[in-house]
Amino acid sequence: MSENSKIEDFDIEIEKFESIQIEDSELLIIDKVIQEFAPEIAFLYQIREDESEEQQIKTGRLHENRILGILLKFYLEGNKKITTGEVEKEYKKYFKEIARSTISTYLNMLKKESTLFKERDGRIVYYIFYEDPPKGIEPFWFTRIFCIVPAYFERAMYFADLYFTADKYVDQYIAKFHGGDKKILIRNFKFLIGLIIINIFKNRCSKCVLCQFSKREMYSKLEELMSVAIKDRSDVLPEEIQELLIRKYSEIPMFDGIYIKGENAEDNIIENILKLAVEYKKDLDFQIMVSNRRKTIRLKQKEALKEQEVSM
Repeated sequence: MSENSKIEDFDIEIEKFESIQIEDSELLIIDKVIQEFAPEIAFLYQIREDESEEQQIKTGRLHENRILGILLKFYLEGNKKITTGEVEKEYKKYFKEIARSTISTYLNMLKKESTLFKERDGRIVYYIFYEDPPKGIEPFWFTRIFCIVPAYFERAMYFADLYFTADKYVDQYIAKFHGGDKKILIRNFKFLIGLIIINIFKNRCSKCVLCQFSKREMYSKLEELMSVAIKDRSDVLPEEIQELLIRKYSEIPMFDGIYIKGENAEDNIIENILKLAVEYKKDLDFQIMVSNRRKTIRLKQKEALKEQEVSM
């Protein structure tokens, strides 16, 4: 079976799932990048399905897992004090909405378990990790405690914003380093950012496969399809650029990625990407040419399949 056939077959199969679609306006920026950069995974990357939620079993642990994942997302942004209202807002961004009272109940349960502690500032109550989330732990054990969906989507949103503001950063880079082909720099910068984003979602699927609440077979297939999309756009790039940029920037710090926000954020993330865009210009020229040909062929095949279905 060809790689394209795998994607087409999965497109049919996912109709069985009642997946949560992205509706939050903040997250739609990610969708715009995917539609432009990797349209063959435009629906697949966002799927979020849980066995426990469907079957109404272990939902208490599921809610705790998700709430701690939301706190993790804030923690990675450098925000360690979170209110119930902030958790509620983030919860409905990524998952099926639950009542604020339910969120409050689970936050208090996590406090009783000494996972969190409370801090008051007048009438405002903050929840804070009792201990910082672990780093260097195996993903299997990490996902037993934390849902990683919010952290990975937030990371993708950061890079999606860079993708659509490429002109500004390229202008700053050219002014600082006195020259460069603006059009080529923008193209290469956006290409590298797009690669980082789809690799973020591959990393996310690789962790969801391990989650005790997930549909593991489905996430395994999603990871495979993300890998196909990445290979299409990186297989003729030097290993150095993949190690230096794509893998490092697309992973969260718990698994050896870099911090992109907060006091621990690595300096000059944007400048580093642009330097690589210049240094590996010839490699990127060739990779983009190959990738564009593949994308054109894929889209033509998809249209042909649709026309075939209509005529049947």
